[in-house]
Amino acid sequence: PALVPQVGTNLTDLRLPRKVTVRELGGCMGPIWPSYYSECSALLFVVDASNPAQVSSSCIQLLSVLSAAPLASVPVLVLFNKIDLPCYMSLVEMKSLFRMQDIVSCATQPITMLETSARDGTGLANVLQWLRATLGDP
Repeated sequence: PALVPQVGTNLTDLRLPRKVTVRELGGCMGPIWPSYYSECSALLFVVDASNPAQVSSSCIQLLSVLSAAPLASVPVLVLFNKIDLPCYMSLVEMKSLFRMQDIVSCATQPITMLETSARDGTGLANVLQWLRATLGDP
């Protein structure tokens, strides 16, 4: 099945082992993201690693999120997704394009980066491991 960009908002509950609610907000929903920052305990920021044309806008959105006061100490996981596609950019390329070394050194929150494929599941175990380590026990 074809994967389409998230355009609305979805809620999903995970057990890590305690219950955690994941709120998914599409990139086009950027203007309303700040209304959810105060209830955020961890942030997963998903980037399409197969779309070089989107890198600059994704980077601007990431910088905006990282500079938001309510998220100043919220752990961040940046996911470079769609690594199953032949045209994807590697983690090294994405880190370079995003200037992640500069972003990480200036950010107030801890930032982790992973490669994933939502389609074939690559990297999702690492995402769950990060969520457990970050949110597992209160």
